Amino acid sequence: MDPDTLFVIGLGLGVLSIPAVVSAVSKGERPRIATITLMIAGTMMVWAISNKSGGYAIEAIPEVVARVLRGFT
Repeated sequence: MDPDTLFVIGLGLGVLSIPAVVSAVSKGERPRIATITLMIAGTMMVWAISNKSGGYAIEAIPEVVARVLRGFT
């Protein structure tokens, strides 16, 4: 799979799992599934960064997301 696609999927999973972690912690529960999801998202992003020559610059992330999303249409 393309590193850009994996990076964007990992970024999306990470962003979506943060509210689940906050919700579980505020209820006094253990955020098991949200933590596993964050670990998977982090692994996907690290793999994508390590397999992309030059990695990703912070300024380039919005363009990478836009390019991947354009590829799905």
